[in-house]
Amino acid sequence: MRPPDVMGLLRVDQYDLPIKNRFRFYHINPPVGELIEDLHWSSGLKMRAVARSVHQFQSALRRRTRSYSTGVVRRRKFLTNSYFGLAHELPNNAKVDRFMHPAVYGSRALSFNAAPVTNGDTHKGGPLVEYERRIAAGELVDGDACQVGTLRELQRLYDQLVESADVCQLDRYATSRKSARSRWLWSRFIPQSSNASPVKGLYLYGGVGTGKTMLMDLFFEQLQCSWRKKRIHFHDFMLNVHSCLRKHQGVEDPLEVVAGEISDEAILLCLDEFMVNDVADALILNRLFRHLFNNGVILVATSNRAPDNLYERGLQRDLFLPFIAALKERCVVHEIGSTVDYRKLTSAEQGFYFVGKDLSSFLQGKFQELIGDHEAHPEEAEVVMGRTLKVPLGANGCAYFPFEELCDRPMGAADYFGLCKKYHTLALDGVPIFGPHNRTAAYRFVTLVDVMYENKGRLMCTAEGTPSELFERIVTIQQVAPRTSSRSRKNDDLELCVDNELGFAKDRTISRLTEMNSKEYLEHHAAALEENNSHEDLNLDETVQA
Repeated sequence: MRPPDVMGLLRVDQYDLPIKNRFRFYHINPPVGELIEDLHWSSGLKMRAVARSVHQFQSALRRRTRSYSTGVVRRRKFLTNSYFGLAHELPNNAKVDRFMHPAVYGSRALSFNAAPVTNGDTHKGGPLVEYERRIAAGELVDGDACQVGTLRELQRLYDQLVESADVCQLDRYATSRKSARSRWLWSRFIPQSSNASPVKGLYLYGGVGTGKTMLMDLFFEQLQCSWRKKRIHFHDFMLNVHSCLRKHQGVEDPLEVVAGEISDEAILLCLDEFMVNDVADALILNRLFRHLFNNGVILVATSNRAPDNLYERGLQRDLFLPFIAALKERCVVHEIGSTVDYRKLTSAEQGFYFVGKDLSSFLQGKFQELIGDHEAHPEEAEVVMGRTLKVPLGANGCAYFPFEELCDRPMGAADYFGLCKKYHTLALDGVPIFGPHNRTAAYRFVTLVDVMYENKGRLMCTAEGTPSELFERIVTIQQVAPRTSSRSRKNDDLELCVDNELGFAKDRTISRLTEMNSKEYLEHHAAALEENNSHEDLNLDETVQA
């Protein structure tokens, strides 16, 4: 009896021919495959029909009862080494028998009963339980009521995630997923329904130094190791998005492919310091997160700004407003109402922040103390997309820059991330007082401090004033005093730089500069540096012995 058409796609009188001259199809599950690959024509075979219409193709998918396959099953299966608690991935090319019903086909390599995957996770109580444990152990200072209220929100989210882990497809070992490009290809033929998560995310916002990052990290550390999760700074996240967009140039909707890649890696996405001050980012976020939320991504974010104040007064903000609406729909918005800046409660020491003019020689002497016997010379640091950044002086993990070369030139977060990957300490000479004449440099300095703080870097600098004095001329529009007869517009322009985004960001920068020069921060940096050097020495010894 002649088998029916293969998946309703092609009708070819091929069955009277020898097996070797027939088509070879690959069965890929689910539902009938991601791609039909490698259709090999026989030289004597003539095609008597063409592919049916998209409508017929969709109907075939709905009505399929049998699937005839010869070739390769591309399915990811994991076996577990129960002794080590490790998951092993089987080879992609597992052979299967020809023309078998999908209900009974199987890989010969999978014909035995595999042990269930275990990942070594133990049940954790959640962020609130861990917070109370650390306070009892003296590892944390008892927070205020605002922090405790935020922890209750994080604990609520944690409990919902544990309860809905299967529905949300959080476990990376229990989830079979299509590749992002394949998902995009199928979406061209089959209308894709939304797979929005039943669990809402959390958007935390509040003043600087109120513990937003610490609380989110506490939450993230309690999540199971096997979950598809990612914690990343917003600057770094957007750099990755732009890099992926360049990689997928030519695709009809590259943002859909990028969103698929992100959601393949992480269903739970934790973004620290969510801020939008770039028109390119603003235009991307709306469509990107529409795809992410449809893919079931759960967002946890921290920010200094309420959702309605994001990208305030920005160019083409009307195109950004749908993102704000989606953010409020898919996340519980919670304000940390604390007015305490915990960074400023650290021991107030001068650290490596030196105030004064004409201190270049002094800073170079301090720089030489840090590098010890190593000789400083010009170097290059690799940044994103193969670009390199010239470093005036570098040695022993330390780099030296005049302020103008690092913040008064067209540079951005990508350049600063590249620096922090190669250098643990940065010496910056001559940070000026910021005002209308150097607003762009102020933005870059803010970004530099953000990146260094996120990467736990050490900043040694000379400046014309204290952190607060550097930004005293930067104000938001709400902080501008009413104009009087003694205060003309000309004087205002000379004295103040009215910039809402920079006005909000300056408080965060002042707070971080204060903490980065505290005794606790510098001791933590020194300990981390010593531990890293010990690991490098150990690796070197093992290499020499080998």
